[in-house]
Amino acid sequence: MTTTDTGSARLPSGEVREDYARLCAEIAHHDALYYQNDAPEISDGDYDALRARLDALEAEYPSLVTDQSPSQRVGAAPVTLFSPVTHRVPMLSLANTYDDDEVVAFNDRVRKFLGLGAGTPVAYMGEPKIDGLSFSARYENGVYVQGATRGDGTVGEDITENLRTLSDLPKTLRGDRLPATLEVRGEVYMKKSDFEALNEQLAANGERKLFANPRNAAAGSLRQKDPAVTASRRLSLYAYALGDIEGAEPFDSQSALLDQLAAWGFPVQSLNRVCEGIDDALAYTRDLGAKRPELDYDIDGVVFKVNRMEYQERLGMISRSPRWAVARKFPAEQVETVLERIALQVGRTGVLTPVAELEPVRVGGVMVSRATLHNEDELRRKDIREGDRVIIQRAGDVIPQVVRVLLDKRPASSEPFVFPTVCPVCGSHVVRLEGEVALRCTGGLVCPAQVVERLRHFVSRSAFDIEGLGHKILETLFEAGLVRTPVDIFTLEERNRAPGTLQRLENRDGFGKKKVENLFAAINARRAGVALERFIFALGIPQIGVSTARLLALHYGSLEAWLGAMQAALDPGSEAFQDLVSIEGIGPSMAADMAAFFSEPHNLEVIQGLRDVGVVVQDAQRPTDDGDSPFFGKTVVFTGTLEKMGRSEAKARALERGAKVAGSVSKKTDFVVVGADAGSKETKARELGLRILTEDEFLALL
Repeated sequence: MTTTDTGSARLPSGEVREDYARLCAEIAHHDALYYQNDAPEISDGDYDALRARLDALEAEYPSLVTDQSPSQRVGAAPVTLFSPVTHRVPMLSLANTYDDDEVVAFNDRVRKFLGLGAGTPVAYMGEPKIDGLSFSARYENGVYVQGATRGDGTVGEDITENLRTLSDLPKTLRGDRLPATLEVRGEVYMKKSDFEALNEQLAANGERKLFANPRNAAAGSLRQKDPAVTASRRLSLYAYALGDIEGAEPFDSQSALLDQLAAWGFPVQSLNRVCEGIDDALAYTRDLGAKRPELDYDIDGVVFKVNRMEYQERLGMISRSPRWAVARKFPAEQVETVLERIALQVGRTGVLTPVAELEPVRVGGVMVSRATLHNEDELRRKDIREGDRVIIQRAGDVIPQVVRVLLDKRPASSEPFVFPTVCPVCGSHVVRLEGEVALRCTGGLVCPAQVVERLRHFVSRSAFDIEGLGHKILETLFEAGLVRTPVDIFTLEERNRAPGTLQRLENRDGFGKKKVENLFAAINARRAGVALERFIFALGIPQIGVSTARLLALHYGSLEAWLGAMQAALDPGSEAFQDLVSIEGIGPSMAADMAAFFSEPHNLEVIQGLRDVGVVVQDAQRPTDDGDSPFFGKTVVFTGTLEKMGRSEAKARALERGAKVAGSVSKKTDFVVVGADAGSKETKARELGLRILTEDEFLALL
């Protein structure tokens, strides 16, 4: 695992970024099965091992974390069991922090963005982070008309009748002069006492499958096809935010908003507290942590929101995560158990990941049987062996990790684990490249583990998002020789209906007429149109995650423009390569990986093959040109220290007006905004005769 030394920061190598992208896609796939279909195809232990690996990478390389990371979102896209509901205002996820230093860093970022002086504290609303299911309730003239889940943040599931059964939800709002339209957001949860009573009742009724924890019980109860089942479960809710609203005076603070929610009749957390500055916020975290064991509901942390609404509006959001809020997770519970066996998983890129198979143990209310061991170096550093008694924890009360070995309890017959020299899946040689920590199978596309994982990445939620192509289905189609490449997915229907087909999908185990029809409909829906950023991400280019794919899509605009630019960028000395590395967030390492990808004929064949079978790639959706923005479609570079707003806010405001923000100056740059102590970028801009703006001139144009 290579890193670049930049003082105290450690930058992830291409290998790390690729592994991280694979994990994000795989977890998204299993989230869809769990949240959408209520039909997981792997055990909780297997899923937890995936989340443990992701958490370890994010902890070691915080720069990997984006708003699209599984750790930054809740739920998945809506399913056909419920009608889709498009949120008029997106339901945002929150960034997570795990210690006080990270909360202080969040406060520093807020203050820097707002340009506040040392003597101006930021007040935060502290709210317990309830471990439940997010909901949205819509009211028209004070009357409840619709309920929805978060879904993917843009589209949720219609749970109107199910939500109506909750006694905590007001069906008609209290008060006069009610808003014409009001969308209230909050959390549906199940109390610990109600959870225990529910599981006792299910067991008494002969049910073998009980709920693992109150959060799962709440989610499963709310998403019932029959509202009567939901009504029979004891569910509670808290309200904490607004979405769409019309016909109401704006609120000046988060605390005022919560007071109004209570006045309208919604339950509001009694433990909410306005924290006057960061020190008060940290004290609130300690106070709430001390109360946590006594509460009759699960909380896994604290949410801090900038209390002043004016500041919230200025701070805005990054993709689907607000800059003005953060979740501070509580420390993990630690328990002792036995590491029975060390197994090896082969990922999409051939990386071999050791996994600890544990004697099942309850941690934080959940049975844990597996935990990642990350890589060979980590295993050696902790001297982990089969048969050891170990301490494990669930970071953020979710992700299992092996913390340490209890050496005084190690069996006398214990021996170090020996990594294989061949792949446990395909038998190909295993190598460790110079400078990397990961062992890798050399089987490439002949290794079934890699082929299936690559296909799973291609159809994953953040890529083509083809509903119905789950892990088991892909494995079945692969083993039957029906799908070996992404192109095969789009020819599957034609081949299935061809004369002489020996065994149609409809007649195979696990399929059926309706299921096959739905699968082909989902495939054809993506054939008819897939966003450029999804297409780029789906290709599995090393280091190109969801956020980077979006940057590329916005910069180049169309598939033709992107493909042409990537072909031209094969020459590191070309203008196309320099244009590529000038994109904010893309450096020489990423550009080199993209060049390597496009220098491989097989990859070009796949792209051309997808176009040949009629896959339509939609142009990127840029901000609409309203005719008033001098920045629309223009490339802007910021340099030096801005005094009236932070550089992050300046970039955000330029992007809102249709600009492309670059990190370096070239002759294609349209504006260079210079602040105090501007350096080489300003010098180069003057040499190229580019238009240079002072901060005041930039603000005037805005």
